[in-house]
Amino acid sequence: MVEAGMHSSDDFSASPDAPPSACDLVTVPARQGLEAVDILRRGHAEAVGPVLHDGGETLGFVVPAGTAAAWDLPGSTCLETDGRGLSLAAQALEEGAVPPPDPAEGPDWLLPPGESDLATDPAVLRRALGEAARLIEAADSRR
Repeated sequence: MVEAGMHSSDDFSASPDAPPSACDLVTVPARQGLEAVDILRRGHAEAVGPVLHDGGETLGFVVPAGTAAAWDLPGSTCLETDGRGLSLAAQALEEGAVPPPDPAEGPDWLLPPGESDLATDPAVLRRALGEAARLIEAADSRR
């Protein structure tokens, strides 16, 4: 149910400048996510914000708060974080540096805060993920 003031499935007007303490996280399979990062970086270096890698099969794109209310791309999930679990991003941005990664602690930054915009534009991410899925499908069908 979409309440008044919430976004429709095609309206991603949440501010891309939202601070990391008020952000959502789009998670996708790592293969598709890595391809999307390449697509985004080839198109516009500033088009991709911080990206988390869980050390396994998932990548997470930091997107503006409010994106989860409208996100409906099959094969991905968008979670409202309200900053929960992203304290590393807030700390890194406040201090102006990213703490050194500790692989034993789990997720690590593929693109850390401070090296990219605060959030990836959800509409741009949606297009990149779609293109990535098509490229992967084409590559797999050639095997």
